[in-house]
Amino acid sequence: MPTIKSSTDLRNNYNEISTFCHTYHEPVFITKNGQGDLAVMSVETYERLTGRLELYGLLQEGLDDVAAGRTQPFPEAMDELTRKYQA
Repeated sequence: MPTIKSSTDLRNNYNEISTFCHTYHEPVFITKNGQGDLAVMSVETYERLTGRLELYGLLQEGLDDVAAGRTQPFPEAMDELTRKYQA
């Protein structure tokens, strides 16, 4: 269940919300006038989330390459990498 706080709570209880975000590694949703406005999270949680999104993008690129037939046998790929990084 998401944690929801008002903008007043954020202003008056910043340290408590910050501690929660760092302890539980999940966002706190902030409302303004009863409507969703912001999602607040620790920098570590944000970096982990963006890293995961980047990984998903790279995996999708690989799946797209496979679907389009842009592949090569493993030994050839390893030979190519070996030549590339020995230079």
